[in-house]
Amino acid sequence: MRINNIKTISLTLLLAVVWLFASCATPRRVDYLQDMSHGSQVEIENRFEAMIAPYDELNITVMSADMQNANLAVPFNMASQGGDGKANSYLVDVNGDIELPTLGKVHVAGLTRLRLQELLTDMLRTGDYIPEPFVNVRFNNFKIFYLGAEGGRVLNIANERCTFLEALAMMGNLDQFTRRDRIAVMREVNGRMVMRYLDPRSSDVFNDPFFMLQQNDFIIVPNYNVNTVRSDFMYWVSLATTALSVTSLLTTVALYRSMQN
Repeated sequence: MRINNIKTISLTLLLAVVWLFASCATPRRVDYLQDMSHGSQVEIENRFEAMIAPYDELNITVMSADMQNANLAVPFNMASQGGDGKANSYLVDVNGDIELPTLGKVHVAGLTRLRLQELLTDMLRTGDYIPEPFVNVRFNNFKIFYLGAEGGRVLNIANERCTFLEALAMMGNLDQFTRRDRIAVMREVNGRMVMRYLDPRSSDVFNDPFFMLQQNDFIIVPNYNVNTVRSDFMYWVSLATTALSVTSLLTTVALYRSMQN
């Protein structure tokens, strides 16, 4: 009877410890930036500007700083080569080029939005098309694609800057079953699809080269499925059973020795 009581107490304590560890595991799985606290600072090594790539759609507006020459900018604002049919819209072709009125073919792939503005401004000025040109370039189709257990979504970005954490905030549906250590960002790099896993639970995410998202990136979010949950449950049951067996053996040996004495 005494041995049974000791086993019952041991089992109760063991289950309490297992429950405690299991409940403590949840925050470690889901909390963001766990290694940061009030006043923490992380130096960001990788600064980002979106690069223009084939199949991007650009909105290019040309104006003159001199109102007397405003009519000189009109021919540059009438073309439409974009998929949406809007004026000033240009679709970058497979070779990374766009065709501009008067200026002709311009290679834009690999340039940032600001660098293209500078290039076109210089071309208009040096070619004597507009004495004081002003050029504005915007992305029309900066999109991030999201794939998760519940389906897919398209995130339309208002400007050309979107971070990994900003995209997660826009998705807004990550639950406790989301594998935060396996959130993938996939993008095309030099003709190849490259995938990296980013973990938002650590501040190391800030300096991952994929933290700053680019247009047409994919975010792929895995979830714990039934088999994963069952596997986790069986792991804890197995651990508890093993620990209970060891505890019972040690208790029996200790009781036997006490009885011998």
